Amino acid sequence: MNFLRPIVQPKSGVSVKIGNHVLVAHNVNIIDTNSHHIDYMDRARAFEDLLSVGPAKENTGIVCKPIVIEDNAWINFNSTILKGVRIGKGAIIGPNSVVLDDVPPFCFYAGNPAKFIKKIN
Repeated sequence: MNFLRPIVQPKSGVSVKIGNHVLVAHNVNIIDTNSHHIDYMDRARAFEDLLSVGPAKENTGIVCKPIVIEDNAWINFNSTILKGVRIGKGAIIGPNSVVLDDVPPFCFYAGNPAKFIKKIN
């Protein structure tokens, strides 16, 4: 018996750009889309369509925004970067953080939601 499953390639909703020398620790999620409709009726219809005709070819009506992680940033373990976020050059995201807003260059942010902790020299 073969218990191996095919590897699923990650797919971006719109755009994820990662600069040079960026450290991304284990269990980090980088999500540039809501993945589902916000309205419950639209979500229900999309699920019915999935069952009857398969996956949608386009994400119409699903909110997607690009993510940019600039050079020399460090994203610590178990963190999540959500849609529309820019993480500045040399910034550090603490472990278990959820980043909802932009992080300026050379700043340390942590928490859920991630908040400014201190400037980095």
